[in-house]
Amino acid sequence: MGGSTIYHAGDTGVFSDMKLIAELNGPLAAALLPVGDNFTMGIDDAVKAAEFLAAGVTIPMHYDTFDWINQDVQEFVKKCAAKGRKAAIVKPGARFTIE
Repeated sequence: MGGSTIYHAGDTGVFSDMKLIAELNGPLAAALLPVGDNFTMGIDDAVKAAEFLAAGVTIPMHYDTFDWINQDVQEFVKKCAAKGRKAAIVKPGARFTIE
């Protein structure tokens, strides 16, 4: 990844040690966070996780593949921006360049 540090949360909820992960491994270039809200974080919890991790960009994942995890990821992007965090939606199969 060209020396960049990427955090992939997998399927999890928000937890306070995300602050420690960022402290010990940062700065994080990107964080990938689930926002599906079924056995994982929902949008509001993922926004809090984005604050804890303080990555250069946060990318939502694990949503809209089944009816019960449909989410408005534009809402996630807006809520991150309101907290001073950059978020980007990456469509399946698309490329994303980390700056």
